[in-house]
Amino acid sequence: MSQLTPGLSGQTNKLVETADLASAFGNPGADVLSSMTLMTLLEQSCLMAIEGRLQDGQLTVGARMEMDHMAPTPPGFTVTAVAELSEVKGAKLVFQVSANDGVEQVAKAVHVRYVVDKERFFKGVEQKSAKRSQS
Repeated sequence: MSQLTPGLSGQTNKLVETADLASAFGNPGADVLSSMTLMTLLEQSCLMAIEGRLQDGQLTVGARMEMDHMAPTPPGFTVTAVAELSEVKGAKLVFQVSANDGVEQVAKAVHVRYVVDKERFFKGVEQKSAKRSQS
């Protein structure tokens, strides 16, 4: 994990479309970017910050997202999310993330991810799936 150091940054962009609106997720009349879609964009920027820096056999999993959705964004706007890796503590990665729609800041967040062993992680998923099959 020596390639994972504070200061790494990543960015993603998203054109807000009809499928991204809160109204598309069951909030009638709220034709603005949904918090769910925004959270996904923020998470993607964190993944971009560490892209290509994990060791073979590793992946990261999201553990926590604390987001302030500060302003609405209508369709047709492009939202840009920027993440910076602010802390590396063993397997724990902490990111500071913000998003802007070209007019104003629309979100800020802290996102925590953990570096895990891919094989072990998917073995646990498989074991859990098997328990459901037995029920």
